[in-house]
Amino acid sequence: MLRRLAVFLPALLLAAAAPAQERRNAFDDPFLPVTSALPGCPVPRGPGYTEAEVREEAHVRAQHGTSCYLSGRCRLPNSYLYDKEIIPRVQQYIRRDGRFGDTSVWVVGERRIVKLMGCVKTKEQAAEMERTVLLIDDVMGVVNQLMVGTTGQPKYPLAK
Repeated sequence: MLRRLAVFLPALLLAAAAPAQERRNAFDDPFLPVTSALPGCPVPRGPGYTEAEVREEAHVRAQHGTSCYLSGRCRLPNSYLYDKEIIPRVQQYIRRDGRFGDTSVWVVGERRIVKLMGCVKTKEQAAEMERTVLLIDDVMGVVNQLMVGTTGQPKYPLAK
């Protein structure tokens, strides 16, 4: 038993001392703050991938991105090309709408799908924001990860 511990202990200590893999937005997915009226709203972690995740995700993104075009659902040759233009329009639309000024919301885009993250005042306000964003040209879907209020466990990963 002691002999096994002597063999594995240095490896365990080395693994514990190893720094966490750095995450970076390797695919340049757009991530923007939209509103900021609720202090204390948990801030979401922006898009980020480890090097291993980048390698895995690259193939999936190539396949998903071009299948949209090949099927005729996208006019651009890759569905990820829409995101850099969609997300600023989502930001603008929510800010100018007038119904969401009392929220704290961030948006991220991936493959014409918009993720809404942050805090709203009511469940109905979250549903209305989702319906509103679905009206924006080129948005294929919305993932609603909004939480009511600023306490509780968010449905999204947090910034560190």
